Amino acid sequence: MIKIGVIGASGRMGQSLLTAAEAHPQMEPAAALVGIDSVRLGQPTSGGLTFMHTDDLIPDQVDVLIDFSLPEALVANLAAAQRLQVPIVVCTTGLTSAQQQLLEQAAATIPVLYAANTSVGVTLLQQLVQLASFALPDADIEIIEAHHQHKRDAPSGTALALGESAAAGRKQQLADVTAGLRGNGRRRPGSIGFASIRAADIVGEHSVLLAQTGERLELSHKVSDRSVFAAGALQAARWLSEQPPGRYRMADMLDLKQALKDIL
Repeated sequence: MIKIGVIGASGRMGQSLLTAAEAHPQMEPAAALVGIDSVRLGQPTSGGLTFMHTDDLIPDQVDVLIDFSLPEALVANLAAAQRLQVPIVVCTTGLTSAQQQLLEQAAATIPVLYAANTSVGVTLLQQLVQLASFALPDADIEIIEAHHQHKRDAPSGTALALGESAAAGRKQQLADVTAGLRGNGRRRPGSIGFASIRAADIVGEHSVLLAQTGERLELSHKVSDRSVFAAGALQAARWLSEQPPGRYRMADMLDLKQALKDIL
């Protein structure tokens, strides 16, 4: 059994992850972790654990940490993983470039997998977007994402990841081509645009539009149940527990590069 510590355990995704781990034949929810100021700290969980802080974790209590908390907690979460010398799957979106650098630094001593979205379907979508962008170098690209009304960051981390895939297909950096509409409303050639929707209880929807004169290609992914993200996070945690220190992605877990070689 792999002992899982869930950071952000009182949130929607944290609760979903604890439930999924309880039902998994090879996983065991071993720690439900919340912030030091959380009103849930010290209270029991529905699964028989007690909400605790990462500072209270002891060696061998967990085998892998999964982080579904907030960006401002990243420093403490990485410190806990390094102190315990356990892998960490970071699923927190809205990270700054400085926080991304913290992931790189931690990856020198422990396995770190960063996933803006743990859905296997989204991981496949990223690869398809990169391929489509390469095959349609002159197409205008727009990325549209929709989430529930409480989501804080926009565009979503997944939308930005899809943008990075589209830019990579043309051997570009996303920061150099992000624009959408500017000034007088005319589109800048070669730019990648984003549109965000925040409404009701939408779990997560992402579409990538590649349009050129006379035709357009649309690639979409829609999620109706958060258990999809929980299942992907557990799959990532299991895989990461067997890896050496380093920085990883969901695509590394699926080994899609080798799969494409085998297919082609």
